[in-house]
Amino acid sequence: MNSKKNLVFIGMMGSGKSSIGYLVSKKMNIKFIDIDNLIENETGMSISEIFEKKGEDHFRNLEEEITLKTLKNIGVAISLGGGGFVNNNIRKEILTNHFSFWLNWDELVLLKRIKGSKKRPLALKLTVQEIKQLIKKRSKIYSKAQFKINCNKLTKTEIVKKIIKIYEPN
Repeated sequence: MNSKKNLVFIGMMGSGKSSIGYLVSKKMNIKFIDIDNLIENETGMSISEIFEKKGEDHFRNLEEEITLKTLKNIGVAISLGGGGFVNNNIRKEILTNHFSFWLNWDELVLLKRIKGSKKRPLALKLTVQEIKQLIKKRSKIYSKAQFKINCNKLTKTEIVKKIIKIYEPN
């Protein structure tokens, strides 16, 4: 590996941050950390339960604390929750000290993956139009990532190869 910087995967819920991050970490033989899993392990509750019982503000505070602590690791692959990069403190830390990869997908692909998913508490109560607005709003923020990976016509293997090629250009 040519750097001690972390690889941080950002994008909408359903964009494959966890699966791609895991595959990249395996290929590169580095540790993989999924922020949502960390939050669930630390609280003993699913993300949906946290939203339901404690509210989104409580979740976002936890997410910021756990993410900033996790970013102190060196040379690991990290998958953020869909809203993690929206947080100014998290985004500033990532853009300053880490490699950020936006896994970008066509709106229709994301809609199909998000709509009605019980694992996605933020989107569960939203209409298709509201989800489209969320995608549009977040995409403006995601576009600040160092690297944009257009995933639409790529397989998981091709996405992983593309990321590794950027990270280890030799």
